Amino acid sequence: MRAPRLEIDLAHIEDNTASLVSRLERRGIGVTAVTKAVRGSIPIVEAMLAGGARGLADSRVATLAAMRRAGVAAPATQLRTPMASETARVVAWADTSFNTEPVILACLSRAAGRSGRNHGVILAVELGDLREGIMPEDLPAVLACAMSLPHLEVRGLGANLACRNGVVPDEVNMAVLDRLVGDCETTLGHPLEVVSGGNSANLSWALHTPDVGRVNDLRLGEALLLGRDPLDRRPIAGLHQDAFTLVAEVIESGMKPSAPWGRRGETANGPGEAPLDCGPIAQSILAIGRQDIDPEGLVPPDGVAVIGCSSDHLLVRTAHPLVVGSQLSFGLGYGALVRAMTSPFVARRFMGRALLPA
Repeated sequence: MRAPRLEIDLAHIEDNTASLVSRLERRGIGVTAVTKAVRGSIPIVEAMLAGGARGLADSRVATLAAMRRAGVAAPATQLRTPMASETARVVAWADTSFNTEPVILACLSRAAGRSGRNHGVILAVELGDLREGIMPEDLPAVLACAMSLPHLEVRGLGANLACRNGVVPDEVNMAVLDRLVGDCETTLGHPLEVVSGGNSANLSWALHTPDVGRVNDLRLGEALLLGRDPLDRRPIAGLHQDAFTLVAEVIESGMKPSAPWGRRGETANGPGEAPLDCGPIAQSILAIGRQDIDPEGLVPPDGVAVIGCSSDHLLVRTAHPLVVGSQLSFGLGYGALVRAMTSPFVARRFMGRALLPA
C-alpha cells in the first residue's frame, strides 16, 4: 500500500473520547473536541462526536468552514482570536469564538450585524502561561466593551495553560478563574453558559481535584487522539495510545561510516552537530522528511533509532540493514501528528468503524 501513510484507528479515537466524556461528565464537565491537529478530518470528527463530544473547536476558520460544508452540524468554536481580516468568515462558520481584543470584538459585531445574526463570544483570560489572554485587571473593561456591542452574546469565560511555558493547571490558577467568573456574572446579571477551563493539560486537575469549581467545559485534542497527558506525555490510564501509526518506506540501506568527513558548514536545517564516530553502522533512508513530520516527535520501533532528517529523507540506524522497499511503522507525538496530517504527501488509511468519505 502507498507510503508514506497514516493508519488511523477510528474505533480507538471514539473509545478515548467516550472514556473521557464519561469520566468528566461525573464531574459536571463536558468535552469540546479540538480538531486542529487533524485538520478537521471528517472520519475523525465523526468518531469524536460518536464518542460524546458536545462540540468542535479549531484555530483555523478554513477548517471550520470545511467541516460545515461536509455536513457537520455540531456547535463550532473558533479557538484562536480571529484576525480582523477574517471576522466575516468567523461569523459565517463559527457559532462562538475566543476573544481577547476589543478591536476584534468590534469587527465581529459589525460582521454579525451585516449577516443578520448574533455571534457568541468567550473571553479568554491570562492565568500565567503568557500566551493569549486578557490580564485579569483588564477584564472588566473588555467585558464592558463586549456587552456594549450589538449582535454579540457573551457566552463564557475561558483560559489556556501549558501551551507556551508549561504552566500547570492547579487549584491556585483555577481558583482565579472561578473568581473572575463570579465577577463577570455579577456584571452581566446572569450565569455564564460556558466556563472553558483549559485543554488536555487540565485533565489531571479536573479528574482529581476535590472541587472543579465553575469549570464546565474542557477543550480536548491530544488526549482524545493520542491518549497522553501533554504535561509529561505519559499514557492516560484506560486510553489508547496507538490510534495513529505512521508508515514509511525504505529507499536506501547499507553500511556507512557513522562520522562525516570533509570540511563542514551548516546543514539543510541550520547548524548541526557532528555524530560520534562509532565505526560503520547499518543506515537506512526512509522516504519522508521534515516537510511531512517532526522527527523529534516520532516514536520508532524497538531496535530502531532516528539519527537524522532533512526535508524529505529520514535516516535511521538499525542492528542490520533494512530491505529496500520494506516499510517501517512509527508512533507519533502531537507535533509529528500535526505535521503528518497537514502534509499533502502523507496518505491516510482509516479503519475501525463505519466511514464517511475522507
